Amino acid sequence: MTPAVPLPRSLLALTTDVGDLMDHTPESAYAHLRDTHPVWFATPPGDGTISIMRWPMTEGQVIYRDQWWMLLQDPVVFADGRHGRYLRMLAPQPEPGVAVLPLLGSDVVLIEHFRHATRAWHWEIPRGGGTAGLADKDNAAKELREELGSAPQELIELGTLHPDTGILAQAVALYAARIDEVGKVPRSEGIRRARAFTFTEAERMAGQGLITDAFTIAALFRARQAGLAG
Repeated sequence: MTPAVPLPRSLLALTTDVGDLMDHTPESAYAHLRDTHPVWFATPPGDGTISIMRWPMTEGQVIYRDQWWMLLQDPVVFADGRHGRYLRMLAPQPEPGVAVLPLLGSDVVLIEHFRHATRAWHWEIPRGGGTAGLADKDNAAKELREELGSAPQELIELGTLHPDTGILAQAVALYAARIDEVGKVPRSEGIRRARAFTFTEAERMAGQGLITDAFTIAALFRARQAGLAG
């Protein structure tokens, strides 16, 4: 049996936002985030909330960080007084991610995308993380160009979505986009084709479990509620 190869400690590559003069231990990076981003550690008023313990009682850790994600381990206090620790993921950049439902006439266009996390192909809509300096609509247009080779003729806001409230802190901005053509998909990014479906067909696929991507299912529902279904 081949022994596992340990990965390098990601904290050595923490960006300057965490602090150039820090010792870059998991605890000191966490303490710096507390000081510079207090809203990430706030507890809303009311009964039943899970609060985050404050130093000097205990301290959390920054387990991992790159330009896209941070994985934090928070020391928490449950409503019944028990202490524990929770993991959560945040995006370092303030701009939210986006997901865009392309509308080609009365049809919707989905891409077949291979996802590393599930090791499977998924029918889904174009999406991407927040891009520094770009407004939500500009980021949505960028994702359409990059993943579908299309320029939006109109972008329609469909609200926000928390795709996994169990571990992901950030919300994603949902859009529908009217397009007049489908361009070339970037196969190097794990996308093998794009295909137009009737709105009813796409909804049936979601109901049958052939579409399992949460962004796509939510966008179809929101678009239907907004009167955009065909």
